[in-house]
Amino acid sequence: MTQAHDRLLIIDFGSQVTQLIARRLRELNVYCEIHPYQKVTDAFLKDFAPRAVILSGGPDSVTREGSPRAPDALWTLGVPVLGICYGQQVMMQQLGGRVESGHGTAEFGRAFVTPAAARLPILDGWFAAGNEQVWMSHGDHVSAIAPGFQVYGTSPNAPFAITADTARDFYAVQFHPEVHHTPKGAKLYENFVRLAGFTGDWTMGAYREEAIRKIREQVGGGKVICGLSGGVDSSVAAVLIHEAIGDQLTCVFVDHGLLRQGEAEQVVGMFRDTYNIPLIHADESDLFLTALEGVSDPEVKRKTIGRLFVEVFEKHAKSVGGAQFLAQGTLYPDVIESVSFSGGPSVTIKSHHNVGGLPEKMGMKLVEPLRELFKDEVRALGRELGLPPAFIGRHPFPGPGLAIRCPGAITRDKLDILRQADAVFIDQIRRHGLYDEIWQAFVALLPVRTVGVMGDGRTYDYACALRAVTSVDGMTADYYPFSHDFLGETATRIINEVRGINRVTYDITSKPPGTIEWE
Repeated sequence: MTQAHDRLLIIDFGSQVTQLIARRLRELNVYCEIHPYQKVTDAFLKDFAPRAVILSGGPDSVTREGSPRAPDALWTLGVPVLGICYGQQVMMQQLGGRVESGHGTAEFGRAFVTPAAARLPILDGWFAAGNEQVWMSHGDHVSAIAPGFQVYGTSPNAPFAITADTARDFYAVQFHPEVHHTPKGAKLYENFVRLAGFTGDWTMGAYREEAIRKIREQVGGGKVICGLSGGVDSSVAAVLIHEAIGDQLTCVFVDHGLLRQGEAEQVVGMFRDTYNIPLIHADESDLFLTALEGVSDPEVKRKTIGRLFVEVFEKHAKSVGGAQFLAQGTLYPDVIESVSFSGGPSVTIKSHHNVGGLPEKMGMKLVEPLRELFKDEVRALGRELGLPPAFIGRHPFPGPGLAIRCPGAITRDKLDILRQADAVFIDQIRRHGLYDEIWQAFVALLPVRTVGVMGDGRTYDYACALRAVTSVDGMTADYYPFSHDFLGETATRIINEVRGINRVTYDITSKPPGTIEWE
């Protein structure tokens, strides 16, 4: 099937922030793909046919023999090219300039660029008030620019901070315009894609239509089963696939007894009643909770849950009869990681991760309609498909569920206490209008009992910890700065409304060094 939109290629040289380039471009409704430099051959370039190319940063040195390069065909492709940091140095080195190491010209962190030449189209909106703040992260530096290039900006340790050969539409910057600390970086990308002729046709409406066509082409008249967790990714994938193939899709919702309060009813109600999607509600809570009885080691918990999930899913999936395809909510960051610059695990291994190796075991083909999307784009697609806002904006929830929010041995009574406390905490967050500001929030029930006084009586009940973090992608996180009034009010409600808890704490650990979840 031919692409319905223009494409921009990002050649990845291993920068930690390459994904942020893609995010900036997607925000401009420009479709882009990240591919590691090893994969981008002359033949790949011809087949991909990009309208423009961006060369990412990277940790290597172009002065090292055998260091990464762009394919030679790139320079005669006839499309605009933007080099960033290492990408600038690759461009200079391959086109006749010179890059050197050391000599005291490294820059790390905030720097200020001064305009150095005539107006440059990709810098429209820059330098209105003089210097511009940028974010540098380089050890090597360009010591001589390639023939045809001119200098358009300098910084104290980067005399060639911005260079361009406007005749060939080649542009190069030593700093990182994709990061937050380059305030006008988004404007630079906007100017670049406009110069390259992109029309901003990467919309969720267009994606929806294209994804439906792809699903129909791949599946034909076959049956598809989807492991539905009730989270954003699997929910959006299920609704999209159902729109494409109707009752050829059956969802399997495994209820392991470790869900939040009212969650199973919400999931079943939305998919079976609202969307009329064929759904198997596999209530296997007794199986899981019996197997977890007395288990306190977090790894044993995870492995037990994972093993039982595979067995239960396989059992119920077989009841569908003749299903050839398994649907997953794999997202683009998973795909990038699986074909990473540094040679991570293969696409196949990573794509099977979500369902514990089920495609191999059951001989099924994967349907992954979200594999080109970032998390925020999945939510946008969910809105396009008409999913309820409460589902689209849900905080992430781990596969092992409440098992890893209940350190120590799991019991049914402890899970009931935890559900009630968690429901109060989330209700408080919603009442105060904070839910959408927080990446993830939950209660952990601690394996600690403390003495308390309630009325005239002594209590000896559990302590719990509130956890709420802010994050962009879950890789790093910081605790949410609730007011003391909020925390006091929440603690009072939990102690008053949840029998079994008499002490409430707030976890203010960032990630790193802590993890978001407790186990």
